[in-house]
Amino acid sequence: MIINNLKKRIYTSLILLFSVYLIFNYSFFLVFSLIILVVISLLEFFNISKKIFKNKFYLFFLNSCFTFYVSIYCLFFFFFSNLLQLKILLFIFLMGCVASDIGGFVFGKTFKGPKLTSISPNKTISGAIGSLIFSCIVISFSIFYFTKNFNYNILYICLITSFACQFGDLFFSYLKRKAKIKNTGNFFPGHGGVLDRLDGIFLGIPLGFVALILFY
Repeated sequence: MIINNLKKRIYTSLILLFSVYLIFNYSFFLVFSLIILVVISLLEFFNISKKIFKNKFYLFFLNSCFTFYVSIYCLFFFFFSNLLQLKILLFIFLMGCVASDIGGFVFGKTFKGPKLTSISPNKTISGAIGSLIFSCIVISFSIFYFTKNFNYNILYICLITSFACQFGDLFFSYLKRKAKIKNTGNFFPGHGGVLDRLDGIFLGIPLGFVALILFY
């Protein structure tokens, strides 16, 4: 079972990496992907929120906040993608977020151990450590590859990025738990919806840039 799940994650990751390659090199594909991901993310979030909140004011407020955040996020993503240096950093953090997710899955399933929190029963302390390790390796080596320079402040950037990814993941796990659903959707067969894959990325990349400004 674990091997099958790992294979599915690897296949999905390979498809996503190929998509990232297309996004990195072709502006049309970037815009098209952002539109698709934004629309589906919003639909999935609206579906979750209406299961949690019956009060129309709270529902409208939460949906408006998420819509505003995702819209600004995508605008900055598009803007950064048009400047080469920022574009490289953007995709380094993106790969770091993907590595954080894979590391959490691999370590969590391999070493198991104590649960991280009751919010998400599948999350373990070993998985959290794996997320940190994988994210640190990918981001630090990528930055070194492009800058030919390494200092220990990069590790702070890696850790903050990974912590942000994990927090984003836990936040949406909490919302799914409140809504009494397992996945946000089935956009990725066998893996869930768009938010199931982007939950950590929505927070990891922005805080990664904040950490870069503060520490590098």
